Amino acid sequence: MIVQEKVYARAGLVGNPSDGYHGKTLAFTFRDFFAEVTIYESPEIEFKGASQDVATFGSLSELIENVERTGYYGGIRLMKASVKKFAAYCRRTGAELPHKNFTMRYDTNIPRQVGLGGSSAIITAAMKALAGFYGVDIPVHILPNIVLSAETEELGLTAGLQDRVVQAYNGLVYMDFNAEYMRRHGVGKYEKLDTCLLPDLYIAFRKDLSQESSDAHLRVRELYELGDRNVIDTMNRIASLADEAKLILAGGENGRLADILDKNFDLRGSIYSISKANMDMVRRARAAGASCKFCGSGGAVIGTYEDDLMLEKLKDNLKQYELITPKPV
Repeated sequence: MIVQEKVYARAGLVGNPSDGYHGKTLAFTFRDFFAEVTIYESPEIEFKGASQDVATFGSLSELIENVERTGYYGGIRLMKASVKKFAAYCRRTGAELPHKNFTMRYDTNIPRQVGLGGSSAIITAAMKALAGFYGVDIPVHILPNIVLSAETEELGLTAGLQDRVVQAYNGLVYMDFNAEYMRRHGVGKYEKLDTCLLPDLYIAFRKDLSQESSDAHLRVRELYELGDRNVIDTMNRIASLADEAKLILAGGENGRLADILDKNFDLRGSIYSISKANMDMVRRARAAGASCKFCGSGGAVIGTYEDDLMLEKLKDNLKQYELITPKPV
């Protein structure tokens, strides 16, 4: 028995980073990049890696190129964490697992550490593959919680639910992480929307690894927990943009979406320190007349464009970066 699961990259369209602060977001998955996990029965439990896990190199320059492209950590640790949390879920829910071992391997072409949901895609695919292999039902609204726990509790990563929710549901998803609702139900309010509502979008990302400073994230979190009015009010305003965007998309007024995306980024920039490299992408995109904001935590940007002429100008302004027009799932 061979089980394969594919999970796509995601882009935060509006509302991030309020998802980590009981806010609201709109995000979607797109077919251009994905992670795939394969699992099959074997005598022992074995994990097989992808290019990120290579430990043998032909030269020093090859090693350096690999590290610059994929970082120091591969996906095997993600699969191990997935298996542990899957087993914990089964114990908690009383699901009895048959006594059979497996080999699990993964592959991914999602650019690393540029805010496109690469790690969560691997873990989500692993969870889905394990569920299929063992015949366990994991409700789609519960799956994101298990994926998040693998990252935060097992691996000590800083993460929120947005990526895991949209990658579990697929497509365009509206998410409301209202604190009181989540306290009562253990999950947020999730609503799938028609991807046909989306306007023409582009995504650009850096070819090298990129992340916003973790120190900046920790400082904003600290201020939020301390009740800083500016941080709290800014997060609330960012969250409200998701509601505005949802209404705009439903009404077919996509021209107004550009202002929402720009406002989202500008509000984020008022409380976070944005690196020069990340600001360069935003400025170059806006110089072409397009809207622009982060897809996630930095390294990749998303925005709307008006026509083919603007798209060509975008490609010219961002020629040192990778640029795609995403194909929503």
